[in-house]
Amino acid sequence: MSDVAQLFGARAGVYASFRPHYPDALFAWLAANSPGRQRALDIACGSGQASRPLRQHFAQVLGCDASLEQLRAAADLAGIELFVANAEAQPLASASLDLIVVAQALHWFATPAFFSEAARLLKPGGLFCAWCYGLLRIDSPVDALIDEFYWNTLGGYWPEGRASVDAGYRDITNPFTQVSPPACAIETTWRLDQLLGYLRTWSAVQRYEQQQEHDPVRQLQPALRQAWGDVDRPRFVHWPLHFLAGTRGC
Repeated sequence: MSDVAQLFGARAGVYASFRPHYPDALFAWLAANSPGRQRALDIACGSGQASRPLRQHFAQVLGCDASLEQLRAAADLAGIELFVANAEAQPLASASLDLIVVAQALHWFATPAFFSEAARLLKPGGLFCAWCYGLLRIDSPVDALIDEFYWNTLGGYWPEGRASVDAGYRDITNPFTQVSPPACAIETTWRLDQLLGYLRTWSAVQRYEQQQEHDPVRQLQPALRQAWGDVDRPRFVHWPLHFLAGTRGC
């Protein structure tokens, strides 16, 4: 298991509770632009944030992850076939998928070997779509604290690959015939405790805690509390999505 898979597996329950959900319009677009609606695969599915909405559009949905702990933490995934596998080596037949999605994970394994495997799995005209989201936005005082925490406190603790998220995946070569999903974003409302829970899912937070033996989010909490105001008051949270998408040639 990779270092990243171990990090996410160690806090699989927290990840399942605090990672945000993707907009319904994205999954409607994926279904409308796939060559069929028979079989979709969510690679590095984690606790199923992308797998779950695909059930509404595809006859069969599969989800794989390198971390068994992540799959065990997934809730309400009845009807989705889950299995453990590395992204680059899938135990599936060639040309068997209408759609492959990778949600907030491509940057950990965007290698020629992975893209070759994805191309093998897709039917002719099959759709590949990966997306990422970077720093959440709430308001100027909270955003400034999050930015300082992300870039400075955690700057040396992000695993290799995170820079691609900062670049919005523009640094990854798309081997497929490019398509452009419509602009969309994750939007929700959170209390302060939900924000703190989300920050603790960051891989760099977990690395920092392992190496420094204390929780960096706890250090940040007083300043966030002051900037937030009433801690029980929900605040609007926004993450723009960035895409790498394309179709396999016939």
